[in-house]
Amino acid sequence: MPEQVQSPIRSSRVAEKRRGVSVVWIIPIVAAAVGVWVAVTRILSQGPVITIQFDSAEGLEAGKTKIHYKGVDVGTLTNIRLSNNHKYVMATAQMAPRTEDFLVEDTEFWVVRPRISGANVSGLGTLISGSFIGVEIGHSTESKREFVALETQPVVTGGLPGRFFALKTPNLGSLDVGTPLFFRRLQVGEVAGYKLDPDGQAFSLKVFVQAPYDQYVTSNTRFWQASGVDLQLSASGLKVQTQSLLSILVGGIAFETPANGPVLPAADQDTIFMLYDDRDQAFAPAAHNPQTYQLIFNESVRGLSPGAPVEFRGIQIGQVTDVHAQFDVETFKYSVPVTIQLDPQRLGVRIKDLKPGTNLDGMRHLLIDSLIAHGVRAQLKTGNLLTGAAFVSFDFFPGAPPAKVDWSQRPVQLPTTPGQLEATEARLERITDKIDKLPFDQIGNNLNKVLSSLDLTLVSARGTLASTQTAMDSANGFVGPDSAQAQQLDNTLREISRAARSVRVLADYLEQHPESLLRGKQGGPK
Repeated sequence: MPEQVQSPIRSSRVAEKRRGVSVVWIIPIVAAAVGVWVAVTRILSQGPVITIQFDSAEGLEAGKTKIHYKGVDVGTLTNIRLSNNHKYVMATAQMAPRTEDFLVEDTEFWVVRPRISGANVSGLGTLISGSFIGVEIGHSTESKREFVALETQPVVTGGLPGRFFALKTPNLGSLDVGTPLFFRRLQVGEVAGYKLDPDGQAFSLKVFVQAPYDQYVTSNTRFWQASGVDLQLSASGLKVQTQSLLSILVGGIAFETPANGPVLPAADQDTIFMLYDDRDQAFAPAAHNPQTYQLIFNESVRGLSPGAPVEFRGIQIGQVTDVHAQFDVETFKYSVPVTIQLDPQRLGVRIKDLKPGTNLDGMRHLLIDSLIAHGVRAQLKTGNLLTGAAFVSFDFFPGAPPAKVDWSQRPVQLPTTPGQLEATEARLERITDKIDKLPFDQIGNNLNKVLSSLDLTLVSARGTLASTQTAMDSANGFVGPDSAQAQQLDNTLREISRAARSVRVLADYLEQHPESLLRGKQGGPK
């Protein structure tokens, strides 16, 4: 059979067909492309992954706990584990797409649980739906993926207009997060947080005042604790003050700006103010150049404490700053030094036409020396019979021993006089001493002698009475009704009676006929 010769043209076409892509490979390629597109789309639709550090995983559950912002689901916890040092809980969260702008340096996360704080009750919805994670978006431009959750939910969220201010107080009292803030008895804010200062001497409170009321907070604004009910008993009667029923139950803080002062601009955010105990203390005039003095009391100072008022005839001129004990080992005497601060302006002294360069210290020394020379002394008094609180009172005591002020001492010591109770006890002691000095034995002996003489006198008096009785008996026998003397006395009395009757008749006739003294009785002998 003859050999067939293959055409060159046909061979080249077969070779071209073998070098082309087979239809079988089209499907895998399309599937791979679709898979890549789905993977890219899924990655882009998942959003960023972040890590949040918590103190506890209570209420958290991987795959179920959501992250909410203004009620919108923006993420889910995907994993929960302990930190490497086993002190914290590290939670991984898958955020929703387009949340990259949320995750900045000052963004805050916290766990929303049922909570009662101050006047606020929050998170009650979690009793049914379970706990979730709240978020407050920050304003920073720096991106961040690792966060530390807050221990408690912040009071102010959602960009509420207003400003934060700082308050300093030595005693927290009933204040707590959420405690209401009042302006003219209207609630305008609340306490956002508090912490103890590093030195442990005071608390720093962070308060939020809502707009537009924050404009009334100036550098001259006064803050005070308005918790409970303020009772004042004065000469005008009983006065009861409170901000609201809410402040009675949970406490509160009030603020006000003095109306008689200059109009000042609104205070800057985070301005620090002092938190006073009450309104009177907040608006008390500040001491001008206060002077420190010391008082030495040799009596009990029970009820006297730092902060107690110092008064001059009922006008407060300062306050007590320190009370401590002092024992002299040489004389074995116990005393109580009390340090006070006095405001010279509150003494009522006004200096007119003060020339530049005038020695004010010398004038103040002269004033105090003059007061001491006229008998001004410091004395302890009880200010409240119910609480036993005491205060220091300056007054004039003309009978006080002479005293002088040594201005070389530091602090300068002012003279004192015993308190009212101490003075009463001293007077009673002097009276007791005088009674003890009376010669009771000698007085008793003299009294016995007087009583003996009185007995003798009584015996003599009895004898005299017996003699008198005998004389009276004799007299009764002399003037008896049957005696001759009694009959004679009776006749005499009758004659005197007849003579008196005749004289009365004659007097009546002469009164009617006075001429008879010259002419005689008519019808009778001439």
